Amino acid sequence: MGTMRFDQETKDRALRLYYEAVAEEGATKIGARRKIGGMLDINPATLNNWILKAEKEAAASSLAAEQDKDAEIARLRKEVKQLTEANEILRLASGFFRPGGARPQTKIVVEFLHAHRHLYSIERMCQVLNEHQYQISPATYYRYQARNFGPTDAELDEAYEANRLYDLWVANRRVYGRRKLWKAAKRAGWDIGRGKVNRLMTLLGISGVLRRKSTRTTVANPNNPRFADHCKRAWESVERPDQWWVADFTYVYTKQGFCYVAFVTDVYSRRILGYSVAESKTTEFILSALRQAISLRSREDPNFSPVGVIHHSDAGSQYTSAELRGLIAREGMTGSIGTVGDAYDNGLMESTIGLYKSEEIDFEGRKWSNWQEVEAATASWVSWYNTERLHGSIDYIPPKEHEMWYRLTNPNREQSEAQAA
Repeated sequence: MGTMRFDQETKDRALRLYYEAVAEEGATKIGARRKIGGMLDINPATLNNWILKAEKEAAASSLAAEQDKDAEIARLRKEVKQLTEANEILRLASGFFRPGGARPQTKIVVEFLHAHRHLYSIERMCQVLNEHQYQISPATYYRYQARNFGPTDAELDEAYEANRLYDLWVANRRVYGRRKLWKAAKRAGWDIGRGKVNRLMTLLGISGVLRRKSTRTTVANPNNPRFADHCKRAWESVERPDQWWVADFTYVYTKQGFCYVAFVTDVYSRRILGYSVAESKTTEFILSALRQAISLRSREDPNFSPVGVIHHSDAGSQYTSAELRGLIAREGMTGSIGTVGDAYDNGLMESTIGLYKSEEIDFEGRKWSNWQEVEAATASWVSWYNTERLHGSIDYIPPKEHEMWYRLTNPNREQSEAQAA
């Protein structure tokens, strides 16, 4: 006769009844097996095999559950450790990087990794930083390490460029702003973009001087006759050098009292042709500046004649004096005076004086001892202004260069100027 096979439902019922009998009726295990075996027509030995197998499976399941629990606890402990570690890395990083929330430069992040490599692995710190918007890879750190944490070739190139730009800024009396310094760099044959100049100036902490508004120093004398206004502020209409000259003066405070500086400027080229420094604002020092302008032009060009040159000024008493009117008449010039009370009647000269004050007299809060010191500084500034300073109104070249280009491009200028005069 073949071995009898029981279905799973019968086995499960037999096991339930067996455990109930042991638990509720207080029967022994042997007694319970006999009772349940007889009740269900199952050999007690067969039932015992089922019981042993079930208990073995239960023990294995319990062990697996315990192991799963231990694994979960281990996982949670590892996660807590990682979170604690990450928080500590971020705390150290926040103290190392600049405040304000801006992303630090890669070099700074590398320095942080190097400084804390004894606490955490480079890979772990990179992982934490990357998870919190500080992008850095271990490979980047090791590249820095390979060159002993020195600068890259690109960083060296930028450092050299920054030094060169700083030298150019200093050479131009530390007054140039971003646009003019960029123009100066291009003139020097430097292929550099304006954006890079802006960035390097920010890196260097340098900037241009701010032009100050000049203060009116002339006082009109209503009893003096005045020239008509032949310019009417049409500064851009001038077509050649020595067509219009403009004149004005300003004051400078020294430890010995005020001194005064007068200028005569060519409207076309923006070149300062004459200047005079004196302790008092007499008519004579105004005349001195004009005589210097005439003398300079005569030395540069033996054929020069001031006849027909328009001399424009404001209505200050020095510029309406009989002495100045006489000099203008003797030289064959044409006098011109702007509208009384008009802030723009001599705007171009006001602008020049504003540059003089900002770039020389008041630059970096400078103090002056006496008029002789002012005169020496004025001579130096005028020379730079005429020969090196870039002027936006004449395509960012110096005034003397602007005049040179006029002469080169107008070979018949003497004849046309004589006809215009």
